[in-house]
Amino acid sequence: MSTRLQQAMRLDESDALQPFRSQFHLPDSRHGQSMVYLCGNSLGLQPTALASEMSAELRQWQTLGVEGHTRGRHPWLPYHELLREPLARLTGALPTEVVAMNTLTVNLHLMMVSFYRPDASRFRIVAEKNSFPSDRYAIESQIRFHGFDPEDALIELEDAPGSGVLTTDTLAEYLEQHGDQVALVLMPGVQYYSGQVLPMAQMAELAHKHGALFGLDLAHAIGNVPLALHDWEVDFAVWCSYKYLNAGPGAVAGCFVHDRHCQGRDQNLPRFNGWWGHQPEGRFKMAAEFRPAEGADAWQLSNPPILALAPVRVSLSLFDQAGLGALREKSIRLTGFLARELTENLSQHIHILTPEASEQRGCQLSLRLRHGHAIARAVFDALTQTDVICDWREPDVIRIAPVPLYNSFEDCALFVDRLGEAIDHVR
Repeated sequence: MSTRLQQAMRLDESDALQPFRSQFHLPDSRHGQSMVYLCGNSLGLQPTALASEMSAELRQWQTLGVEGHTRGRHPWLPYHELLREPLARLTGALPTEVVAMNTLTVNLHLMMVSFYRPDASRFRIVAEKNSFPSDRYAIESQIRFHGFDPEDALIELEDAPGSGVLTTDTLAEYLEQHGDQVALVLMPGVQYYSGQVLPMAQMAELAHKHGALFGLDLAHAIGNVPLALHDWEVDFAVWCSYKYLNAGPGAVAGCFVHDRHCQGRDQNLPRFNGWWGHQPEGRFKMAAEFRPAEGADAWQLSNPPILALAPVRVSLSLFDQAGLGALREKSIRLTGFLARELTENLSQHIHILTPEASEQRGCQLSLRLRHGHAIARAVFDALTQTDVICDWREPDVIRIAPVPLYNSFEDCALFVDRLGEAIDHVR
């Protein structure tokens, strides 16, 4: 047994969160080795409690039929309200500012209907250079929908070409020169490719200083890093729930709308309305006039999909049990251990794209192999043959994410061992 593995096992013995690992299903081994799953940044693992909870919802439908909307353990009519408090805790929001609904890109479009309101002078959207493609598609289509040209209206920023990093200095410099033309600044909380945690609070302040609204895509941030959306005065945010929130493939997503946009004249923001966004006390009176529900609930369109919300509810209960503060503390130690072992043992073969400072990274490390695309891809394929599940991003990056809810220091040590063996094998 290597010294690295012995050290990792000692760290696991003293880890108060280690018991949570048993509350998730690890994938089956395909090649006879212990499974090392480091892909929570792409799809989180299934909680062991989920099967019984799903069965309970199915039994409620089976035994109560339509009366399940108002009867049973978790009546369906107010079901989405069960997620308010835990989502508010994860996002640093008021409970009325968050809602679980739709999918991420659908929510992004709905938010831009309300918060991208360009005119002849303010029409630009500022984003980071390497936005996740779905975000870029949504932004471009919204710009065109309003009659503008993305070539002129979409501004993509990056500190240095190919760096995958964006700091407040670069954003501040652009806004100082062109801020009077910017309608919306839309950023990720954590950049999907590099794993950088962006300075969200400072960027929100910069956007508002120059008269622009500020939105966030939290797909890689929620359940990963601490958030304080209300205090940061973020205007809106969207996220998915199948990565760090462990709610399953295509899980119901969510969004945040700051409380100040739900009061007074802002309550009549442009919005695509649907009946579930109506005030709940009048929803079934079938009135012709739309009266918005309180807070982010007003952006709901249709009744919530109960069988799809149950996994979100189950997963959020685990976050409440563990506590995001404790999870973040472990994440810093876990990712730090992994980064240190990679740097000390394999730096001649890899470069870590993710910033080194703990406040600038979450669970994810993005590794660029120094030997070109063909060898990098062959190394990734070799890893999969040793029961390591991680993530490949073109042209030459392997993304790994030691998730504090279910990953261990032993996982990290085994990954370093197997990565070194894969590199030696391929070369």
